[in-house]
Amino acid sequence: MAMIKGENKRPNIMDWFTSTVGQILISLFVPALTFVVLWQGFIFLRDANAPKLIIVLVAVVWGVGGVALLYYVSNWLVEKTSRQWLHRLQPFVFVGPAIVLLGWYLAIPTLRTLYLSFMDANSRHFVGLENFIFAFTDRVMLEAFRNNLLWMIFGTAFSVGLGLAIAVLADRSRFEKIYKAIIFMPMAISFVGAGVIWKFMYTYKGEGFGVVEIGLLNAILIALGGKPQPWLTQPPWNNFFLIVIMVWLQTGYAMVILSSAIKSIPAELLEAARVDGANEFQVFFQIMIPVIKGTLLSVITTIVIFSLKLFDIVRVMTGGNNGTNVIANEFYIERFTYGNAGRASAIAIVLLIAVIPVIIYNLRQFRERRAF
Repeated sequence: MAMIKGENKRPNIMDWFTSTVGQILISLFVPALTFVVLWQGFIFLRDANAPKLIIVLVAVVWGVGGVALLYYVSNWLVEKTSRQWLHRLQPFVFVGPAIVLLGWYLAIPTLRTLYLSFMDANSRHFVGLENFIFAFTDRVMLEAFRNNLLWMIFGTAFSVGLGLAIAVLADRSRFEKIYKAIIFMPMAISFVGAGVIWKFMYTYKGEGFGVVEIGLLNAILIALGGKPQPWLTQPPWNNFFLIVIMVWLQTGYAMVILSSAIKSIPAELLEAARVDGANEFQVFFQIMIPVIKGTLLSVITTIVIFSLKLFDIVRVMTGGNNGTNVIANEFYIERFTYGNAGRASAIAIVLLIAVIPVIIYNLRQFRERRAF
């Protein structure tokens, strides 16, 4: 009877799902199928000649509905497995597609750029470290490194310093929301838009009969009896006039993040310090700063990363001329003006290497604070 029962027993589909092979296939199937679905939808939308309204509807249904259904079905399949494999595979069901997309659009292009950095201008012949030697010895590149250092030091210092000061002072005003809204408004403007706005601020027409200054700063100087100045053609001061734009844009970001951190400080702690005789400066430097240290470091590293890869403002305002060039702009010039793919790739790798230590430090700070 035992043998008959054993012979009549046949594996069902659920047994297959709970097997090791089934678990592995599911974990590989989900991100792969997601990528195929999204890719086919992209091809359809790219090649379709249908009316735009239909294309938009298809994009919404295909992109949002299709992916949502795929996640639902995949999650349902994984939930049918044992509890042990459920905890192992469920994260990959949701994170897997993102990992595939990051690999395709970030990791693979990075490796390809690294490969091209060892090739000549036309990516045909291997030239070794020649492109990297150019990146670290050329006069223009050294100027770009210097300027990025100025952006990193002064741009970060003023953005964070002003953001912190405004966060502390506005917290004591009944018009806090209005002040913060005004300071935060520039964050809604793109970097290109900010560059165009400030270009009108710095515009210089020159001196002479019949010349009308349309730049706001020069118009103010003339109204006060002074002479118009070519703000963006006088190195190294023109770099600081450009840094003002970054401070204008980033102060609002620093203010909002630091303000939320300051508001999380227990009021009893601050009150106890004041009762013990601490003045406002002592409360600020000895209580507030140590408590919000983690948030402060995160804001600093974020703005430092932005300053290292800065491109839009310089490109719109000066194009890198008159001693204002930065690393990202020189990459653009080498690749799209001179057509030198090898040098451009080497510059991109140098920029990536410069940013990586800051990113690692930022991630360690997040981990220590158990942000994720």
